[in-house]
Amino acid sequence: MSWGSLDPRRLLAVGALSAALVLALLAALAPTAGAESTRASSVSVVGSGTLTRAKVSVLAAPKAGARRVAVMRQFRPDFRPQVVLALDALRSKSGAPSWYRIAVPGRPNGRTGWVRASAVELRPVKKRLVVFRGARRFEYWEGDRLVRKGKVAVGKPGAETPTGLFYVTWKFSPKIDPNWAILGEYAFETSAYSKLTDWPGGGIVGVHGTPWPELLGQAVSHGCIRMHNRDILFLKSRVPLGTPVKIVP
Repeated sequence: MSWGSLDPRRLLAVGALSAALVLALLAALAPTAGAESTRASSVSVVGSGTLTRAKVSVLAAPKAGARRVAVMRQFRPDFRPQVVLALDALRSKSGAPSWYRIAVPGRPNGRTGWVRASAVELRPVKKRLVVFRGARRFEYWEGDRLVRKGKVAVGKPGAETPTGLFYVTWKFSPKIDPNWAILGEYAFETSAYSKLTDWPGGGIVGVHGTPWPELLGQAVSHGCIRMHNRDILFLKSRVPLGTPVKIVP
């Protein structure tokens, strides 16, 4: 049978079906190939980086003599560099930043304060990890492009994963200690703190893999965010220190 002998109406029907299949395929690929950033997945920050001084006072207002909120040191007790996330900037008439408002890690969650611009060295932030606690899923964004998404497990009742804007403060492989097998293939330490935690040293909310992928999608952790090992390994080299971690209800 030649195409010329086919009923034109059948040709139109076949064409419409093919077009519908192509559109369906494009729709299925869209979430990972690229998507518009929603308000919930958007993050507005100045940048992230490290301290340039041995000890930096974090103040309640951007002026000398303001109440001190915290003291941050250039190096942590484990001798690793202290990473900071700048949320806002106060600029001089010339446009140069004179003060930065930074997130302060530790309890209570959500503390911020001001440091002199000369006390930090920042770089732009284009990436972010967004966790939807109620939906128990994550999204990893690079600019306006949604690169990865998947299921997570979150804190159980009484040890809920805190909501707010946090950031990655360190990364490591749990395989260096057999006692950390609960953290799966890789782990990010964040600036968030929970009531309970399985994290080494206690208190810190981590984003990590899991040896129990069947529990993903549930509220079962002590506050940490568990994801599939293939997802945390995908993020391992893509998420630098200082990457914002936004946890929404």
